[in-house]
Amino acid sequence: MKASVTTAIAAMSAYRSNRCILLLFALLLLGGRPLGAQTIPVGERVQSGERVEYELYFKWGLLMPRAGYATLAIRDTSYTGQPGIHYRLLFRTVGIFERIYSMRDTIDCRFTPEFLLLHSEKRSDEGDYYSVDALTFHYADEAITTHSLRYTPSRVKIDTTLCATEQRMYDMLGATLYLRSLDWDEMQSGDSFPFNVAIGRDVVNISFRYTGQQIVERGNVKYRTRHFYIDIYDEAFTQSKEAAEIWIGDDANHLPVKIRAKLKIGAAEVYYHASEGLRHPLDCRVEIRR
Repeated sequence: MKASVTTAIAAMSAYRSNRCILLLFALLLLGGRPLGAQTIPVGERVQSGERVEYELYFKWGLLMPRAGYATLAIRDTSYTGQPGIHYRLLFRTVGIFERIYSMRDTIDCRFTPEFLLLHSEKRSDEGDYYSVDALTFHYADEAITTHSLRYTPSRVKIDTTLCATEQRMYDMLGATLYLRSLDWDEMQSGDSFPFNVAIGRDVVNISFRYTGQQIVERGNVKYRTRHFYIDIYDEAFTQSKEAAEIWIGDDANHLPVKIRAKLKIGAAEVYYHASEGLRHPLDCRVEIRR
């Protein structure tokens, strides 16, 4: 069994790409006046002190080893001398993945108190490779521009400006807050919500498609959820239509409960593990007595 797991990891590392894994949390948007539309109405869902833990698995055939842990946290902060919100993702590999495919990734987002994204910084440490991706967002009447800077300890690799018009643009992490802000009472099955994610030199087109209510079962716990398919137009995924899917807890928190993405080799799955400091009770969780 261990040899089979090692083979699976070797196959996955052949397609080594942070885009695949970290885009999972961006799965995790519609235009009008960009400044107003870009502000995420998520204040009633989240609060300072929220901390949510996830487990990530790599599925290859019958094998499904645990690949890593991720933590999402929100707290009040200041940015450039003004009050703001700090939203952070920490990800690390575990077990045999830690020995063969070690990763330490951090994404820090800075928002205004109204959740307008100002700056994002992703630091990737893969043992033999370290890089920083910094995104700074600017808003005008008809467009969103993003300064994208990628550098390593030895050189600057990307220094460019990305543009989006009449549509939302976020970093990989900030998009998850928009999904949590959607008003399900206003949606019908089949409704689609397009947006852009800035990654390096690229603006990746993504769309959420709502399908309705579903139950997610994990051990002796069930979660009432709302299900979305995700179309991702990016070379890291084997297909664009239904490249991934996400299940959001059907309560006032709108927490992601499960994410599944098809990769070039196998699939990655993310599961809710634990949380603290939530704004509302986790009413979507139903424990089953055996």
